[in-house]
Amino acid sequence: MTKCMAIIPARSGSKGVSGKNIKLLGGHPLIAWSIAAAKLSQAITKVVVSTDSQEYATIASHYGAETPFLRPAEFSTDSSLDIDFLLHALGWLKEHENYFPDFLVHLRPTNPLRDPQVLDQAIGLITGRPEASSVISVYPVNYPPCKYLKKDNGGYLICYMDGVDINMPRQHCTQAYRSNGYVDVLRSSAVLATGTQLGARILPLITVDPGDIDSEDELQVTEKKMNEVACALKDYLDIKGVFTG
Repeated sequence: MTKCMAIIPARSGSKGVSGKNIKLLGGHPLIAWSIAAAKLSQAITKVVVSTDSQEYATIASHYGAETPFLRPAEFSTDSSLDIDFLLHALGWLKEHENYFPDFLVHLRPTNPLRDPQVLDQAIGLITGRPEASSVISVYPVNYPPCKYLKKDNGGYLICYMDGVDINMPRQHCTQAYRSNGYVDVLRSSAVLATGTQLGARILPLITVDPGDIDSEDELQVTEKKMNEVACALKDYLDIKGVFTG
């Protein structure tokens, strides 16, 4: 059986919104929604939350995630990179549980309204392409980068893309995409071998832009746009029951 482990990062420090990862959405902590999506996936076989907080770990456990370790403080700062906690999790699980997943499914709590079927689609995409190092969700960018400008060393405007004519017709520009944080699926062996998160061969999965919760206002907007996907996730969460500590 292919081992696909969801890894959900949830450090306790957040400057934008204090305690953001456990703010309530639909009556449940924000982190719980990513756990629900992972648990309802048909392809994900293990769900782990990487956190530096015992409080967060207790909440995550209530909703069905494993919290076998607390993330070290040096990997939990504002300047810490995703690769830091990913390598820590892989190393800890290999050493303490003799477990090494084939794939890591990286789910950020700030994108809570995910369709589990989309997660399975992303996993299916990379399992069918053994040369790929990762799959990331993206959406098409309407305004092409070849039409953006930047200043050169003399303060003059030039095309943002080196070697491209500033007057190139928009229709001739190659379609560009932007990652949106809906889901990243990483080949664990490539992460370990290269020490990078995505590797060199990244496959795209085009999805809707889910938005990212970085403020109280965005939390309220997300609350108002609950949909059928959210209802399926909420059913799972309601069965687990509201966390009361």
